[in-house]
Amino acid sequence: MQTDRALLRDAAEVLRSAGLRASIVVRDLGSGRELSIAGDDDYPLASVVKLPLALAVLQRIDEGRLDPARPVTLRPDDRTPGLVGYCRFQHPTTVSVEDLLYMAVCLSDDTAADALFDLCAPAAVTASLRETGITGITVRHSIRELHRTLASVLPPEQMPQALALAIRASTRGGGHLIPQLDVSSANAGTANACVELLDRIWRAPALAPQRDRLRGLLAMNVMRQRLAPDLESDDAVWHSKTGTFLHLRHEIGVLEHADGRAIAIAVLSESSVPAQRQPAAEQALGLAAKLLHDRVRSAPA
Repeated sequence: MQTDRALLRDAAEVLRSAGLRASIVVRDLGSGRELSIAGDDDYPLASVVKLPLALAVLQRIDEGRLDPARPVTLRPDDRTPGLVGYCRFQHPTTVSVEDLLYMAVCLSDDTAADALFDLCAPAAVTASLRETGITGITVRHSIRELHRTLASVLPPEQMPQALALAIRASTRGGGHLIPQLDVSSANAGTANACVELLDRIWRAPALAPQRDRLRGLLAMNVMRQRLAPDLESDDAVWHSKTGTFLHLRHEIGVLEHADGRAIAIAVLSESSVPAQRQPAAEQALGLAAKLLHDRVRSAPA
C-alpha cells in the first residue's frame, strides 16, 4: 500500500503540474486523523472570509445586539463590484440582515458581505475568532477594499493586466505590491486555521447556537465547480465556502458522509498562470483534495 508520504508527494505533483502553489489540510472530525500539505502557509483569504463574518453576525444576533429582520437599504452608487447578486442590481434594494447572510455565504455576494461588514466591522470579526480560539485567521478589511486597492494600482484600461500583476508582485513569505494581497495587511489565514474553525463550528459546545444555521448556509453554497465534483455524492453532502480573486482559488468545507463521519477540508491556493478561466487548476485542486480525503477516510473511525 502506498505510504502517506508518497501520497502527499503525488498530490503535490498534481498541484505543481497545474501551476499551483497550494495548502491542503484534511481532518476526520471524529478520530482526529489528519493529512496536510503546507498547512501553515498564510494566504489572503478572498471570499473565504465570509464564513467568519457570518459566524460573528450570528453571534451578535443571538446576543440580541443585532435584529435578523433589520432592513438594510443597498444603493447602486455604493455597491461592491462583483458578478452576482446585489452587486449587479441597478436600483435601491431593501433586504433583511438574515437574508444578507444567505446572499453573502451561498452566492458569495460581495455587496451583501460588505453590508454585513458595516454592521459587524472586520475588527469585531477578528475578535470573534479569537474568542473562539482561532488565532491563525485575521480579518482586517471589507471586500470592497480589494477592489479599491486594485483600482489604485492599475488604471481602468490596464485592468486586464491585473492577473499578471498579482502573480509577478508576490514575494517569498507572503508579501505583495497590493496591500490587500499581502498577508501582513490582508484578510489572511492558513489552511490549518480554516480546518480548526470548521472543527469548532461542527463540534464546539460554545458554537452550538450558531451551528445548524452555518451548516445550512454552507450546504446551500451554489459555487460548486472546484471541490464538489470530486467529493460530493448521494451519500456525502459537501458544506463549503469558496474564495476566488485574481490568482487565488480557495475552498473550505466539511464533507458529511451517510455513515456519520464528517471530514473537514481546507484548500488555499494561488496560480502562476495568468488566466481567469483555468479548468485544469480547478480539476487539480479537486483531485489533490480527494487523494488526501480518501486516505483519511480509509483509516478506522
